[in-house]
Amino acid sequence: MKNRRALVAGAGGFIGHHMVRHLKGKGYWVRGVDIKEPEYEPSQADEFMVLDLRKEDNCLEATRDIHEVYQLAADMGGIGYITANHADVAVNNVLINAHMLQAAFANDATRYFYSSSACIYPMYMQKSPEIGGLKEEDAYPADPEEGYGWEKLYAEKLCQYYDEEGKLPTRVARFHNIYGPLGTYDGGREKAPAAISRKVAMAEDGGEIEVWGDGLQTRSFTYVDDCVEGIYRIMQSDHSSPLNLGTDELISVNDLVDLIAKLGGKSLTKRHDTSKPQGVRGRNSDNTQLRAVLGWEPATTLEQGLTKTYKWIESQVAGRAG
Repeated sequence: MKNRRALVAGAGGFIGHHMVRHLKGKGYWVRGVDIKEPEYEPSQADEFMVLDLRKEDNCLEATRDIHEVYQLAADMGGIGYITANHADVAVNNVLINAHMLQAAFANDATRYFYSSSACIYPMYMQKSPEIGGLKEEDAYPADPEEGYGWEKLYAEKLCQYYDEEGKLPTRVARFHNIYGPLGTYDGGREKAPAAISRKVAMAEDGGEIEVWGDGLQTRSFTYVDDCVEGIYRIMQSDHSSPLNLGTDELISVNDLVDLIAKLGGKSLTKRHDTSKPQGVRGRNSDNTQLRAVLGWEPATTLEQGLTKTYKWIESQVAGRAG
């Protein structure tokens, strides 16, 4: 891909940082853009611009002289954050997504990737922990999560309109709980694997950790290396409709805690706090369409991915304590 110029919007964040590295490995010239620089290590981007992508002029600057746009920028976090900040999350992300699409079109980008979320799936389908995989066509009739889910679904439609009208070829993936090293693990925006890894790393063997909800809620989780590989494959495909990008390895939060405690070599007691947000009762990815389109799906098992993730978070916690 020599001489191909890619923009990673959200390159200061977790997935965007890994996406920059992935594209550099494929020979792209990469521009990274975010409202902040990466937290844990410098970006490998050829050029990094600190810009607020809620502003139209900044989006025009970011997309200038770019072939492929990877739109990963978003105001987001774990269930605690997105539950408490519906207005800010929705407004900030609608502005980013509308301005980025229009700017990419105005600057003649050749292709546009948008990172959607499993949060777009109807709440009425996710009321049981024993959930089958959610299929792409299940998105309608719509009943997404408040705030974050609604703005993601709306942005999917914007991409559809730009693609259908011949303005800009768009590709969309619905992420299912991405985790891995270099991700946020404290401060309120972290997701379950990182939050639990931090709690386990900080706990004494034989101690107790807090678990949000009753722990029976289920999820599937996707390792970040699989995520960026999937993003790239979807971007290069001829498939313009949204695709799930996740695993179908379903696990309860209680079992997730037990797995991470085992990786940490600790025996821990769970203290459940049912007053805290816990999201839908069950969510899982159906990868039938992903396999049909790409002939590929994420291959990293949860234990493999968590082994690397826990080791990294444990080192961060130890370094901070030291």
